[in-house]
Amino acid sequence: MKNRMKAFHLRFVCAADQLPMMARIACIIVLLGVVPFGAFAQNPNLGTSGAQFLKIPVGARASAMGGAFIANANDASSLFWNPAGIVNVASNDLSFSHTSLWATVSLDHASFVHSIEDLGSFGVSVTVLSMGSMEMTTEEQPEGTGEFFDAQDLMIGASFARKLTNDFGVGITAKYVEERIWNEKASGIAFDVGTQYRIGFRDLTLGMSMMNFGGDMNYGGRDLSVKYDQNSQLSYNRLAPADLTTDDYPLPLHFEVGISMTAITTDQLSMLVAVDVTHPNDNDEHLNLGSEVKIFDRLFLRGGYRFGYDTERATFGVGIDAPLGDGKIAFDYAYAVYNLLPNINRFSVGIAF
Repeated sequence: MKNRMKAFHLRFVCAADQLPMMARIACIIVLLGVVPFGAFAQNPNLGTSGAQFLKIPVGARASAMGGAFIANANDASSLFWNPAGIVNVASNDLSFSHTSLWATVSLDHASFVHSIEDLGSFGVSVTVLSMGSMEMTTEEQPEGTGEFFDAQDLMIGASFARKLTNDFGVGITAKYVEERIWNEKASGIAFDVGTQYRIGFRDLTLGMSMMNFGGDMNYGGRDLSVKYDQNSQLSYNRLAPADLTTDDYPLPLHFEVGISMTAITTDQLSMLVAVDVTHPNDNDEHLNLGSEVKIFDRLFLRGGYRFGYDTERATFGVGIDAPLGDGKIAFDYAYAVYNLLPNINRFSVGIAF
């Protein structure tokens, strides 16, 4: 209750008309840290959504910054974090990302953005979570049946973003989502919506995104077809074809707000800092902190920390930009530290042309 009253008081103070703009911004930053961890009770829907691959971070740059990327998203990988970020793409931007997870599971993401002056920015993206084949076993054949199965999750998205003013951009993504294991699969349609507002002082930017808004999904497939004994008392025991039904499950909807700014600027070096707060439908609130140090416009050192997650902790990374004709090519690497699971590596390549 004490934390709730504190958050309410801060909202009231920040809304006061007599406060100067910078004081209001400071209040917003404080609210981002106070509200999620003090003003909300534990989420009663813990672990109730499916399609969890939609929550796995993509892009080594954003991942190295702890996922604090909502406000400062500005390349093709923005399609995962905040579709409004692609308004910052000048012409064309292509991004590839690979993440080696645990066992034989890997996540691959590709996105492309094309911007047309006075019209807007268009983007397409694909995410694939895949695993190696596994041999099937049964009670009678515990050493294996000779048959193999695999699983794969897929997302295909189409996006559009546009600047409504010189400082305010909005974006939307429509995407097809599919989960498959062996012969069964579930599919659905979802939407992402995002905004970015640039205040101007030290590149201060506010961002917002709502991700994975869509209907429930459920599994279907040939292995759910069975023979049903309508009346076992009959001597001739007639069997009718039937299908087993599975429960519906929601997508991992989450709402995220973020703020970023350039804290240090010199001729050879600059430092970007960012903070994001996430409110998911299937877990407690999360807080992401991140920073990026740019040296001579070519070398990038990054770090971050993720609060409120079950196993995710600190993140680190490095990036290098090199000229490529009239554009550039970027190589990025991220290292994520986990509490109970092995640490993971992410690699990305981005091409602006």
